[in-house]
Amino acid sequence: QVQLVESGGGLVQAGGSLRLSCAASGSTFSGYTMGWFRQAPGKEREFVAAITWRDGGRYYADSVEGQGQFTISRDNAKNTVYLQMNSLKPDDTAVYFCAARRTLARITAASEYDIWGQGTQVTVSS
Repeated sequence: QVQLVESGGGLVQAGGSLRLSCAASGSTFSGYTMGWFRQAPGKEREFVAAITWRDGGRYYADSVEGQGQFTISRDNAKNTVYLQMNSLKPDDTAVYFCAARRTLARITAASEYDIWGQGTQVTVSS
């Protein structure tokens, strides 16, 4: 069973950048689709980005894709997935979660992932 640990969150001013990391341990990383989600206070958890195993296909929420603000990537040799976040805004403030599911499919719904990290807080000040 894969375990996930996120890191890289923190406090940043609007317009700044952060890179989140999600390290997987406990089992092979291969064959897993990896996703990033976020949850702001009082709001539901929402999809941010996902990356598949087989072809490294990347998928983004509409709220971040058009701006090219976030980039998801993975280093399979290091069992780590990343979320590069640029031009951050106060609305990006949330707890960011890494998620995994052993599948080759693109999945974007939280209910489709069965392994979750504990989350890392990202706070963007204005």
